[in-house]
Amino acid sequence: MSLTSTDIARIANLARLELAPVESERMRTKMNDFFNIVEQMRAVDTTGIAPLAHPVVVLSDFALRLREDVASESNQREANQRSAPAVENGLFLVPKVIE
Repeated sequence: MSLTSTDIARIANLARLELAPVESERMRTKMNDFFNIVEQMRAVDTTGIAPLAHPVVVLSDFALRLREDVASESNQREANQRSAPAVENGLFLVPKVIE
């Protein structure tokens, strides 16, 4: 897949961008380079290879050093909310922004 100058102009229009001819040409080159990389990746035969949720899954002898998920501090809600302009039922009150 290769983009033309017309394609770049259309994409810029849709994105509400104003590109000078030099910028448009530079963008066309960069986007075409990106599409070339994607085409190279798509050309790789991945038949029979299961997708991975994380690459570490492949390393069976590799153990992640994760700490236990435990609370290390006591509840400081009241102390933290003392300086708040408005609090109700333990929640910060803020002005309505969207009507």
